[in-house]
Amino acid sequence: MPGGFLAPFRDAAGGHDFAYDVYSAARLRVAFFTPFTPRGLFHAIRSMKTYVAKPTDRERNWLVVDANGKTLGRLATQIADALRGKRKPEYTPHIDTGDFVVVVNAEKIHVTGNKRKDKRYFRHSGYPGGLRSRNFEEMQAKRPEEIIRLAVKGMMPRNRLARRQITKLKIYSGPDHPHVAQKPQPMEIEA
Repeated sequence: MPGGFLAPFRDAAGGHDFAYDVYSAARLRVAFFTPFTPRGLFHAIRSMKTYVAKPTDRERNWLVVDANGKTLGRLATQIADALRGKRKPEYTPHIDTGDFVVVVNAEKIHVTGNKRKDKRYFRHSGYPGGLRSRNFEEMQAKRPEEIIRLAVKGMMPRNRLARRQITKLKIYSGPDHPHVAQKPQPMEIEA
């Protein structure tokens, strides 16, 4: 090719050395790159598309967590992230890409400070004057699964998707669970 491989560019730039002629470089950008971007010659290359997970592409694993001696809030944040799928690279906010989480030994959960006596759980019967409350110790004696469920639920968004995602949380007060057939893997908990 006469004039080297830069000849078509030099011709389009009006015979000048196109690398040093700003006006010609702008004309080249318009002529040779279809999406015109005002940011510069080297930013005209098409950018990558954002990955959006589809419900058919998701991979749902089963994870098991032993709550024995774990701090309630620190455990609940990591469970909420796993339920939403935020630990996965294919996380998409509006698609349920999370895993199933099985929590065992819920009765042995730990709280710091005076929360064992001071923390209160409220519920209402729906009738006038029907407000009922229990402290943490009473709740741990009667419904230990509900302690973890409420803590995780409080760390999830308030929408329809989160209400579907919280159903993937299975909590058991003792060390046994009926989900052995799903072969749950132990979940790494950062202390």
